[in-house]
Amino acid sequence: MPILRAPLAVASASAVGLVAWLLVAATGVGAQQQPPMFRGGTGAIVSLFTTVTDAERRLVTDLERDQFEVLDNDRPQPLVIFENEVRPITVVVMLDTSVSMTANLTFVRDAAEQFLIRLFPDDKAKVGAFNDKIEVARDEFINDRDALVSDTRGLDFGNSTRLWDAVGFSFDELQNVAGRKVLLIFTDGEDAGSRSSHGSIMDRARQGDVMVYGIGLESDYFNGQQRVRTRPDGGLQRLAEETGGGYFLLKRTAELAPTFTRVAQELHSQYVLGFEAPQLDGRVHRVSVRMKQPGMTARARRSYVAAPERFGPTEAK
Repeated sequence: MPILRAPLAVASASAVGLVAWLLVAATGVGAQQQPPMFRGGTGAIVSLFTTVTDAERRLVTDLERDQFEVLDNDRPQPLVIFENEVRPITVVVMLDTSVSMTANLTFVRDAAEQFLIRLFPDDKAKVGAFNDKIEVARDEFINDRDALVSDTRGLDFGNSTRLWDAVGFSFDELQNVAGRKVLLIFTDGEDAGSRSSHGSIMDRARQGDVMVYGIGLESDYFNGQQRVRTRPDGGLQRLAEETGGGYFLLKRTAELAPTFTRVAQELHSQYVLGFEAPQLDGRVHRVSVRMKQPGMTARARRSYVAAPERFGPTEAK
């Protein structure tokens, strides 16, 4: 089936970026501009957008640099960047509108509205939908929250659930965007009919810098013969965890609005931790963020590809 673009209204953001604050300090250019690299050793800076929660899953936003430890392939790395100020995001909000969502689409639209109205003035977004086809409301990313909310009302229904094609399409939409890039994707079912595989999408996620947030809903619907209980695709949780985003599995539509709200809160409450890649060997490096304070849990992307072309040209110090 074709990928469609409907005339409507929308915006998008990211997760392993490079060193934007250096450019801000030097020139006053905004954080959405492409972050520069600097040379020193490999000259490649890996940035980890990190969410920290306490034992009650409350967001923790007042920590200092020395409370974090970052490991690359199990080896501790000194932090060359630490900040906890809000950075603008560019986000694709992609909603499942397949046949199983017929009874619940109003709830999902209302929940997505809770996310969109909480975008900051410098954030941008774009709204889309997927079923047996994929559509976005408009070509450009916008920061008009009223227009974005309106866009959610014009998304079409369809049949099957091309989840992985929708993720790949969203990655394409974000590819040439500077700054933080985020995909917020909702589904109530397993992938069906995608040309892309979960494995190929995971490879793209490791090579890119899009933070994926996934929301899954278990729902009941009538398939023409009997009542069926949907099961969100488990691969979405693995994708979200790999990129440092969050995954939420819901069993009731009443949980949708608070969860979309929670995602907005997290995206505006994250730390940026940066370290210099120890070597550019072209391989996948596993990374982890550990907290020194008991009871704290950090969530950040779990890997990156240490390839020179991944980071782009560097500049002499």
